[in-house]
Amino acid sequence: MKKKLFILLLLNLPFFIQGQVIEKQTSEGNKYVDSIPSLIPIDRQSLLSNVDVIFNSRFAYDSHFSSLQPDGDEGHDYSSFNVNQLRFEIKGKIHDKVYFRFRHRFTKDVEIGSIDHMSQATDMAFVRIDVGPRTNFSLGKLCADWGGYEFDFNPIDILAYNDIVEFADNYLVGASVAHTLESKKHSFSFSVLNSRTKTFEEVYGTSAPAGLETSEYPLAFVANWRGSFFNGKFETTYSYSYFNEAVGAHMNYIVLGNKFKFNDKFVLYYDFQYSDEGLDRTSIVSSIVSTPLATPIAVRDALYVENWLRAEYFVTPKVNLLMTAMHSNHYWKDNPDPGADDLLSVSYGLIPTVQYFPFKDYNMKFYLSYIYRKYDYKSYAEAAYGVKDYTTGVLSFGIIAPFLVL
Repeated sequence: MKKKLFILLLLNLPFFIQGQVIEKQTSEGNKYVDSIPSLIPIDRQSLLSNVDVIFNSRFAYDSHFSSLQPDGDEGHDYSSFNVNQLRFEIKGKIHDKVYFRFRHRFTKDVEIGSIDHMSQATDMAFVRIDVGPRTNFSLGKLCADWGGYEFDFNPIDILAYNDIVEFADNYLVGASVAHTLESKKHSFSFSVLNSRTKTFEEVYGTSAPAGLETSEYPLAFVANWRGSFFNGKFETTYSYSYFNEAVGAHMNYIVLGNKFKFNDKFVLYYDFQYSDEGLDRTSIVSSIVSTPLATPIAVRDALYVENWLRAEYFVTPKVNLLMTAMHSNHYWKDNPDPGADDLLSVSYGLIPTVQYFPFKDYNMKFYLSYIYRKYDYKSYAEAAYGVKDYTTGVLSFGIIAPFLVL
């Protein structure tokens, strides 16, 4: 018994001593700070001053409504607590001219892309090298610099995306170069990326149009311009993207993002998006046409035209009122029916939101919102494909915060 007691005391002696040192630190200042060995070498600790560790989070209690009830009326589907967003991020400098950023999403399935060999849940994993005072080069898994403020926002602040961004591959492996003019009012970037994370066969499979061949170079080219005018009262983020999806099937994507800052209280954002897809990458048109079919098909020559508007007004420093409005048109230009209208469907979205900031010096906010979506099919699409109009809604109460833990 005494032997066991001696061994127990011996094993706990380091913890006892450390406890005594910590107690003295608390009561006598930092006199004994050197008595505790550091897990991180002292010569490496300075690196932490340039590194941020963030948990981008959105937690909510959501109540879902839809018109997909048996009687066709809109009603309550279910309510539940949700972790809508949880993205772990670490970023910072490891050298005066070398910067890194990594962000991983815990709310997405971990599926390895067959082309880029990266997890689909990893948003970004790249290194940036400053090759000049205003020029940098980035390599790795990047956030495609598509322009538009809808996509530019931190994802935790967007309760629902419009159709193009919702169905896009937003994070792609490649390289990018960016340059800021001396005035710092304008910057330009150019990126060469994989056009997708999976092979052509995995994305489209048997749904691809007959005779369409995969490209040997499935690349995307993205050019972006960000501008600032009138002392920051008007800002832009415009982009043009060219995606090589298959031989003879390409995608041209234009985004025009505009920000109007009227004063410290009122800000207005407006995005226009135009996606002309030789092969339906967004897939909304294909899903409509495939509704009556046993096997889904991917159609050629789809077109999506969208508008996105967001208004923010701070009633007080702690209360922010938001209204987001979305509109999207879905066209099929290759419809073999000569009497058909190209426009198959239209979607609408409206998101009124109230935000409350409890702390003056910390970006954490409670919010209450209602996410309303309406999907309106044209009479031709209803008759030809058997689709029907429907609406969805989500009443959401929660908390949004980029929790900076380091």
